[in-house]
Amino acid sequence: MLSQVGAVRDYLLGLQRRITGAMGEVDGSRFTPDAWTKAPDEPLQGDGVTMILEQGSVFERAGCGFSHVRGAKLPPSATQHRPHLVGAPFEAAGVSLVFHPRNPMVPTVHMNVRMLAATPAQGEPVFWFGGGMDLTPYYGFEEDAVHFHTVCRDALAPFGDDKYPRFKQWCDDYFFLKHRGEQRGIGGIFYDDLSELGFEGGFALMRSVGDAFLSAYAPILQRRKEETFGAREREFQLYRRGRYVEFNLVWDRGTHFGLQSGGRTESILMSMPPQASWAYQFTPEPGSREAELYEKFIVRRDWL
Repeated sequence: MLSQVGAVRDYLLGLQRRITGAMGEVDGSRFTPDAWTKAPDEPLQGDGVTMILEQGSVFERAGCGFSHVRGAKLPPSATQHRPHLVGAPFEAAGVSLVFHPRNPMVPTVHMNVRMLAATPAQGEPVFWFGGGMDLTPYYGFEEDAVHFHTVCRDALAPFGDDKYPRFKQWCDDYFFLKHRGEQRGIGGIFYDDLSELGFEGGFALMRSVGDAFLSAYAPILQRRKEETFGAREREFQLYRRGRYVEFNLVWDRGTHFGLQSGGRTESILMSMPPQASWAYQFTPEPGSREAELYEKFIVRRDWL
């Protein structure tokens, strides 16, 4: 298991370097590294590095975190579908990012790829993988949505024709604010507890998804980052960011896993936007671009 986990770790650290290097060039700023190591007396052991860019020219906040942790017992959020692994020691490694742009015409993006390995008292180590990427626009553009989903589909194509439609629906189901009956964004792909491909297949799929991120997001960012906007668009962006906060704190399994397992709170919550707002019973003006977001974009659609 050591060599397998080591290969995953090396890939994830390289992925983090590539993404933050490319996005830092677009912004004209460097990501600041915040390396951390868990203290020996803490329940969770391991290390990681959070790369953070705040108040840049393009990104108001962009965070990309790597973590590799070990624990004596899997937390409840990781065993709800695998009761035979309750109490098993585990290792988890992943890269997770959320980029919050300044310009409301540029969507917020999230990407995560991760591996979890557990060693039951009886039997061989068990590996499973999770991750995906999704897009949360404030103002909708058809060509951006189609591009993002096309790259997601192509990244999964080598692993079977069933993967994109399956993972696309999984994403729509997962990034859904149940308490509001509302999609978080236009979706993308999401998968979790994936073990059906074995270690080699699961790791290959992880690499394909991770490697596709820049192709999926960078062209949209370049197209929209110079578009004009005013106070109205900024206010709507902050309002919609509030939905992002609600999802991450109320529904996101990754947030729950990190907090339940004793993870590093600052790194876990780097996905929060620097500013957000809430309004009581806000209703967009009929026929406006804000209304169009609700009617045509944050709904379940076949984008391809």
